[in-house]
Amino acid sequence: MKTATRRSFIKGSMAAGLSLAIPYSRTRGANDDIRAAVVGIRSQGTNHINWFRNIPGVRVVAICDADSQFLDRERQKFNERNEKVDTYTDCRKLLEDKNIDAVITATPNHWHALVTVLACQAGKDVYVEKPVSHNIREGRQMVAAARKYGRIVQAGTQRRSDTGLAEAVEYIRQGNLGKIRVVYGIVYVRRGSIGKVDGPQPIPQSVDYDLWCGPAPKTPLMRKSLHYDWHWVWPTGNGDFGNNGIHYIDVCRWFLGQDTLPEKVISIGGRFGYIDDGETPNTQIVLCDYKPAPIIFEVRGLPRAKDDPAMDEFRGIRGGVVVQCEDGYVAGGGAYDNDGKKIKQFKLTEGAGHHENFIKAVRSRKQADLNADILEGHLSSALCHMGNISYRLGKQADRDQVIDALKGNPDMVDSFERLQEHLLLNGVDVKATPRILGAGLAMNPEKELFEGNLADQANMLLSRNYREPFVVPEVV
Repeated sequence: MKTATRRSFIKGSMAAGLSLAIPYSRTRGANDDIRAAVVGIRSQGTNHINWFRNIPGVRVVAICDADSQFLDRERQKFNERNEKVDTYTDCRKLLEDKNIDAVITATPNHWHALVTVLACQAGKDVYVEKPVSHNIREGRQMVAAARKYGRIVQAGTQRRSDTGLAEAVEYIRQGNLGKIRVVYGIVYVRRGSIGKVDGPQPIPQSVDYDLWCGPAPKTPLMRKSLHYDWHWVWPTGNGDFGNNGIHYIDVCRWFLGQDTLPEKVISIGGRFGYIDDGETPNTQIVLCDYKPAPIIFEVRGLPRAKDDPAMDEFRGIRGGVVVQCEDGYVAGGGAYDNDGKKIKQFKLTEGAGHHENFIKAVRSRKQADLNADILEGHLSSALCHMGNISYRLGKQADRDQVIDALKGNPDMVDSFERLQEHLLLNGVDVKATPRILGAGLAMNPEKELFEGNLADQANMLLSRNYREPFVVPEVV
């Protein structure tokens, strides 16, 4: 198995700190193929292997994962297809391979930024899964690296390639339903308890835990499952708002045409219905207070009611966007008047062609060809981070305190009252799992820094304390 030494990694980081530019060059393989590598192959990365290897002119030539069982599994598939593939446990060693043109990363969130920045420094283009970053500063550094090294970096927010959604966005912008009043993002996805352990759990023998942790603290495993449940703890994940919510808040921002962060944010929520080792909220409302029309985002991980397998719906959707305008609304793939009568249907494609769009831009070398450039991915991911920062700085609150904090915003009050009913139907005892009223925070969009109330505490959560040598550099 190929590995990298600490010395070689630090040497590379020093070069990055000295801003040694890598000249553009591309040594193509046979028939001018684009040679791709996939990093993180437990689940979504496996999908990426298949998606990219089925694009004409693209070959997947390398795979990487800190868990050898997944490498063995995928290597066997390549062998059965009689296709050659190199395997790595350490992505830093993979990036030294000059025979790789593009890197697709589907690692846990805490690795996204470092893989992307190092790949850009190594002269490789990048497709990075959502959310593109684990925190706001990382996203900005990813944008800087892409621009400095002239790389093509696509965010995995594939609904930007949905031609039906693009038609709906244009329909709204032409004023067919009047001005936008509020945009809702909806993620109602069942999330059960991850259980509760009474002490450190064994690390799977197939895992290089030092590499798996990477930029995050290398602490004992205090949950039953290492894989996937990392989404629900802060050192590695961003909750379901950052997991599924990123797709739809990106679409919300697309409809609004906003290209900066909002000036205010507040979150309400909690981890309701059970007590387990998860830290992130399973139920959450976030206000991204854009002017003149805000985004209200709703996350629900509990079912419609206790012992009911179905999930709630809002305007007929369980995952998606509702754009409420003066004279009607768009929900899912339809446009409706204010009486709920459908007046237009859009043919949604769920982002088909997003990977091909990345390859098109890799070939053209035109950032403008990307449907989801890294800057778009950064801004939308940052909205998730802002909401989570508000939540993390929040305090337990009763109903009257929440209503008081939301006064003057009837749409948020309505979302909260519907949330209250949802918890009641699930038999939730808010005394056992408290309701958290997040801090109302003010953002300076130009500087991407919080100002005013609790700004010092909030700005500390714009980045993280990295574990050497896995550091996203100050100078990319």
